[in-house]
Amino acid sequence: MLKDITAGMIVTCATDGNHGRSVAWGARTFGCRCVIFVHASVSQGRRDAIAAYGAEVRVVDGTYDAAVREAADTAARNGWQVISDTSYEGYTDIPRYVMQGYGVMVEEAIEQLPRGVFPTHVFVQGGVGGLAAAVCSYLWERFGERSPLFYVAEPETARCLYLSAVAGQPTADHGTLDTLMAGLACGEVSLLAWSILDVGTDGFFSITDASAAETMRLLADGRYGDHPIVAGESAVAGLAAALLAAGDADARHAVKLTEESVVLVIGTEGATDPVVYERIVGKPPERVVAGWSNAAREELVQ
Repeated sequence: MLKDITAGMIVTCATDGNHGRSVAWGARTFGCRCVIFVHASVSQGRRDAIAAYGAEVRVVDGTYDAAVREAADTAARNGWQVISDTSYEGYTDIPRYVMQGYGVMVEEAIEQLPRGVFPTHVFVQGGVGGLAAAVCSYLWERFGERSPLFYVAEPETARCLYLSAVAGQPTADHGTLDTLMAGLACGEVSLLAWSILDVGTDGFFSITDASAAETMRLLADGRYGDHPIVAGESAVAGLAAALLAAGDADARHAVKLTEESVVLVIGTEGATDPVVYERIVGKPPERVVAGWSNAAREELVQ
């Protein structure tokens, strides 16, 4: 059986929270030992969520990128298998598989659109670029020359993709990387992702933590008649960029947004740390979900 093979494996990766949680889940499923490296800024709630799947969590001084290097070095010394969503010299195969997995949710989103309706614009959050590149490549393959305009959003304090675009080559952000958007606090771009984003992205946005927090609250409140939505800090960067562009005449013109535009954004996480979520939004995710359920019932009755 497969578990007889995988039981002797040790898998590892670095994470800001979400990817490490998925690797820990996979390791538990296949009976592997799992060691996840996090940097000191990863919240306790996210560490606990990873450990709940049976993984060992090790804290590394420095940034996410330092944790990536520590995971790779430790794995090389001990013969462990790195399961990472970021690629670097000599390590591209597994990140490519991860990116292909991301493509599933893009296809699901496209398939749920009304018949004959396709996005004219896509706004996606950055990080190391793996998710954004996966979305971009899927759109190329699906729509070819009719592919929607594609924009990437990053925290203003962690914008390695924007800096790479300015420089015309992969370029690290050597700042503090201190941002509310924990899953996007990445200083070094994934090389595999950049090979796609370099030619497939129409523009890059840098957004503030305040913009991300306000977008979280907007979704949680269900403003403008929408159902309330639980979206975590790193889930809303693309939407925040789209809203900021739509609200500024010059930016709106630059990205070609009109009343006829069909904008696709992808919410990549819920309340991955409920304590942090409540501190930002002002209410726990359970109350937001309860609000959606009540609104949905009323809609069904009507």
